[in-house]
Amino acid sequence: MAIVRFGVSLEKELLDALDQYAEENHFTNRSQAIRHLISQNNVATKWQCNNLVAGSITLVFNHHKRDLMKKLTDLQHHYHDVILSSLHFHFDKDLCMEIIAVKGKAAVLTELADKLIAVKGIEHGKLTMSRAD
Repeated sequence: MAIVRFGVSLEKELLDALDQYAEENHFTNRSQAIRHLISQNNVATKWQCNNLVAGSITLVFNHHKRDLMKKLTDLQHHYHDVILSSLHFHFDKDLCMEIIAVKGKAAVLTELADKLIAVKGIEHGKLTMSRAD
């Protein structure tokens, strides 16, 4: 892949914001930060266009909540065609985290994540998607 150099003109406030973003995210230079921002935008566009994407759904919950595990398992079985794998972690005697690896159309993954996160007893949930092509 060829690297192309070009000049960019920015207002001082935007340049300061870019430098702060690069520092907070441990990028070694502005070019790396800009590449990351453009890549993020490309992924977001793929979500909106309902392209094929891959990602993870992270759930944090108290596994003692009534019927919670059954509801989560039933939902995952319903979407078996987009679920690649799942990992279950025990933080302590009550609190668990589950990470579900997924691949499919962005709309389907969003639908699955929304349904899982909405299950009563889920304390925190997040869908993260990235390009799969």
